[in-house]
Amino acid sequence: MTHSTSEVLAGAFVLAAAVGFLVYAGQSAGYGAGGDTYPLVASFRSVDGISVGTDVRLAGVKVGAVTALNLNPATFFADATIAVQQGITLPTDSAILISSEGLLGGNFVEVVPGGAAENLGPGDEIEDTQGAVSLISLLLKFVGGGASDAAGAAE
Repeated sequence: MTHSTSEVLAGAFVLAAAVGFLVYAGQSAGYGAGGDTYPLVASFRSVDGISVGTDVRLAGVKVGAVTALNLNPATFFADATIAVQQGITLPTDSAILISSEGLLGGNFVEVVPGGAAENLGPGDEIEDTQGAVSLISLLLKFVGGGASDAAGAAE
């Protein structure tokens, strides 16, 4: 069986493109070579819409990724570990919350820096947290609240 040189070159090109795509996808998802990040921990009441690899953003710019999500059996909160790029120092009174990109967009973790003089170190906990807000529960609260207000006014 004989293979032409053009077939071999085409196959090599397709294989190289696939490997390049996988490397790019891994780096975009935060699975690149570590060592240039440090971990921080936060406990959330709800982490709906985020998973390992979700972006961590500061002022809209990606500065890290979620590296672990675990249920704390003592508090029944979700403990999230995030990796933040070296060189980005966050004050100890910083806040962290789960935000949405819009009605149809995905969720991401947003860091809001505080104003304290001391900074968080590797492994420290961000204590000011806000979990995911469910759009459906907000709508149900709005519809339910409006119905009970109307019934109370009619009496």
